[in-house]
Order: sequence, then C-alpha cells, then structure tokens
Amino acid sequence: MTIDWDVEVPMRDGLVLRADVFRPQESGNYPVILAMGPYGKGLHFEEGFPSYWRDMVEAFPEIAENTSNRYQNWELVDPEKWVPDGYVCVRVDSRGAGRSPGFLDPQSQIEARDFYDCIEWAGVQPWSNGKVGLLGISYYAVNQWHVAALRPPHLAAICVWEGFADYYRDKVRHGGIMNDFLDGWFNKQVVRVQHGVGGRGFIDPNTGYPVAGDDQLSEQELRENRGDPAGNVKARQLDGAYYAERTPDLSRIEVPLFSAGNWGGMGLHTRGNVEGFVAAGSTQKWLEMHGDTHFSPFYTDRGIALQKNNSSAPSSRRRTTAGSIAPLSRCSYGTQARSSRPGSRTPGRCPEPCGRSSISTHTKMP
Repeated sequence: MTIDWDVEVPMRDGLVLRADVFRPQESGNYPVILAMGPYGKGLHFEEGFPSYWRDMVEAFPEIAENTSNRYQNWELVDPEKWVPDGYVCVRVDSRGAGRSPGFLDPQSQIEARDFYDCIEWAGVQPWSNGKVGLLGISYYAVNQWHVAALRPPHLAAICVWEGFADYYRDKVRHGGIMNDFLDGWFNKQVVRVQHGVGGRGFIDPNTGYPVAGDDQLSEQELRENRGDPAGNVKARQLDGAYYAERTPDLSRIEVPLFSAGNWGGMGLHTRGNVEGFVAAGSTQKWLEMHGDTHFSPFYTDRGIALQKNNSSAPSSRRRTTAGSIAPLSRCSYGTQARSSRPGSRTPGRCPEPCGRSSISTHTKMP
C-alpha cells in the first residue's frame, strides 16, 4: 500500500485542505472511498477513544485481525481492509479541523461546498477511475446527505452509516425537547483537534506530525476561529433559516445510496437514516437496520461486506471478504435473541429465500 500524507486539496475560495491518500502500489485507476470531517485524520482510534476501542475489539476480535491496525481512525474505514481489494481511500480534514486551516463551522453550507470540491478533486486524480463513493459513520455519514444533494458530477454512491438528516428534528430537538448532546460533543470531540492546537495536542503516530496542525494559536485565537453550535441552537428555539441551512433537500439526491441505521446506539441518527432513505430521490436505494453500539457493526466483517456490496467495486481485483454475504435482497429478518454479555451476538437464519445469517434487519426497495 502506498500512502501520500498531507496532500493539498484546493478549495474554490483558495483555501487548501489536507488529505491522506491510501492507494494500491500498482499504478492504475481505482474507485475512491472518500470521507471529510472534523475529528483529525491523524488521530488514531485507540488513542482518541481508548475505552471504545478496547470494548469493541474485545467484543469483535475480527476487527483487529488481518490488519496491522496502524491506520485505524474513528468512524472511518480501515484502509488495510479496502486498498488490497482495489480501492483508494481518502481522508480529508475539514475546514478549521486537524491539519486544514480555516474557520471551524461544522455542518455549514461552506463545509458542504468544500466536500463537493474534495469529491471533484478526487475524481480527476491520476489514481482515480472517476467514481467517488462516500463512506463513514455519524458525522462522516451526515455530511453525505448534504453534499449528495449538491450533485457533484464525480459522486457515484453514498453509504450513510448512522447519520441524521434533519438538523432541527434529529440533532437538536427530539419531539421539541432540547438535546444536550451538541455542547458536549463539540467541546470534547471537535475542539480538541481544532486547527491551531498544534503541538499541545495529539501527535500522529505514523507521521510524527501534530494532528491539529503545525500552527499553534492562542486560546483566544482558537475561540475566534470557530463557531458556537450550542450557543446558536440555544438562541433559536424554533425551526427557521439557521436550521434550514444545515438540513439538505433530500429529494435532490440522485446517486445510489445505502442507509444503515441503528435501532439503539446513540439514539441520535435512527430517524435520519429512515427519513433520509424514504425522502431521497434516488431510484436505487437500500435501508439496513442493525443493533449494538454506534460504531462496532461498521468495522465487523459483516459490516464491511455490506459496504463493499453497495459500493463501486472494481471487477477484476475484488476479493471476497471473510464472512461476506450475498448482495442485498428483499428481506425483513431481524434480531430476536441477544446475550446479556455486552457485544455478544446470537445470529439466526433468515427465513426468506436469501438464507443468510443476520443479526439485523436488512431491506432492499425497488
């Protein structure tokens, strides 16, 4: 695997974002798996979220198998499980986060335009076949709804794994009741890797670079260079223009999509995965529902197989992932039995003709 660190990705306003590119050693044109977000592309999963990593690998040992785990990143694909199958994996630090400079304003219209520009950049690189698919959990899923509605020409498919769609109804106010998630999430998870934290923060174990950029800004400068999502929400109790700017027009989405929701997990994204699936204008779309934690199912062999079965896979280089399943078919089989031990599973056999083992509901719609 060849890795290009801190690649420059130019935006339409002249700003340059930074990306890491994981690609096959053999030269050629490959489909691209792209993600852009604010969690720091150089922050290793185990360092940033040690208890989550430990619990996940204990419950699903397969996640840490057949990989060195050197490039595991929170809520993103492990490139060592994708690049050998003929994919290029691209991780981009969003504006104002990680090693990308700029004003940090999560899920804004500017960020959606940046994502558009990243897709179009990736679609014309010498290692790309012109088809860009989006894949990631949570934040890396939510912004897929946004950019897909802008219809970038090189976007081939999206895989929205546990990602809300309506900023007001899904993220901020559940049934009109204020959700206190936003404040803690932003200050504990995003601000710690804001561009300008520099050497005071995490260090990328693979490059030795500061995860949050080489610049080192004062606390005052950092505050002035980021938005205040929780403050903006508290000042706006009713739906309006602020929320509309952060809620995509799902009817404009045309590309094939795979929406994977969680019956439990965070309790934040379920409505968005279902409503996004129903409202999207795509003629080819699939909805899958699973249980367990917010992140573990994504990294399992079954999760990876689902993702690859719904992506722009190359034909000659593709291999079968251990534990993979057949392409999705109409099926309504769901979990019936669960063990009391966290993370344990009791698979059953689907009574439908597909006959697969499953721990979740999976549905294909025409």
